Amino acid sequence: MNNDELEGKWKQVRGKFKQQYGDITDDDTTYSEGKFDEMLGRLQEKTGKSKEELKKEIDRL
Repeated sequence: MNNDELEGKWKQVRGKFKQQYGDITDDDTTYSEGKFDEMLGRLQEKTGKSKEELKKEIDRL
């Protein structure tokens, strides 16, 4: 999965959350994006794998 695909999926999920929970704001979803990036960074540090490798593993799961 490349960055464009991942971003597209994130936008879909974010839109669904906003539809279901009207009080969720862009700030909330931006915070979540940052946390995902942070998680990828930590996994990268611990496993020594690239972000692309980790994204592929996440996609397979």
